[in-house]
Amino acid sequence: MPGPETAAAAPGPVQERPPSRGRAGRTVGLIAAAAVLGLVAGTAVGYGVQADCEPTPLPALNQPDLAYPAKPLPAGESPARAAAVVDLRAEADGDLRKLLLPRPSGARKAEFLDDEGWLDTAGYASEFKQEGRALEFMLENRIRRVAITSWESGEHRQVHIQLVQFRSSGTIGAAVHTEDAQEWLSDPDYADDDGDVLPGSGNGRYYLFPVEREPGYLDFYEARAVFYRGDVMAEVSIWDAKKISKKDIRSLAERQLERL
Repeated sequence: MPGPETAAAAPGPVQERPPSRGRAGRTVGLIAAAAVLGLVAGTAVGYGVQADCEPTPLPALNQPDLAYPAKPLPAGESPARAAAVVDLRAEADGDLRKLLLPRPSGARKAEFLDDEGWLDTAGYASEFKQEGRALEFMLENRIRRVAITSWESGEHRQVHIQLVQFRSSGTIGAAVHTEDAQEWLSDPDYADDDGDVLPGSGNGRYYLFPVEREPGYLDFYEARAVFYRGDVMAEVSIWDAKKISKKDIRSLAERQLERL
């Protein structure tokens, strides 16, 4: 981040307040939304999600006639576009980490980030206030894996991106998870604003949080964007000790969206 801004004068040294990775989301609302949609179907017992688990490939389709559409494609569709959709699906079914934005030249890897780039389900659920209920929701909606990246630039700026993928039979999980996040982000305890539409996403929004000031600490600014595409929900966050512009978070989210 650029040079630090101090809070109101206070005795003692000014300290950097490390950004909290926890979204402290309203998991109660998330569970309720899932129940309304009929997603909660009992307790998930013994169900484990391995973040680094590669998918088991399906047997090849050997019918030659499947190489071309059996019926004319809908208006506006083309073989090239259909192939592009297949390519996107193949990317998401492969190494999810490859869909994350790469760390910019000159940026530093965040200290807390390991070299693997995965966050296990329990670790992801621990970011919520009601960890147990969040974990229950994730498992019942068949969360598959969470890929993460984070970097630091300037003196205090930090970027954090998470891609949360649900299994194909639970694609609605990404939609519900996104909608719930957008609900609590607009809450007075968080961004206290409905945010702005993320262009090109069809469902995403981005938010600027009110600045947090506390004697003895640097000012704390935060911006987030949440959206989903298919079975992948993306959350993009920026933290800084100086003001974050809407353009900063929007352009970052748009670049991540382009990779999904």
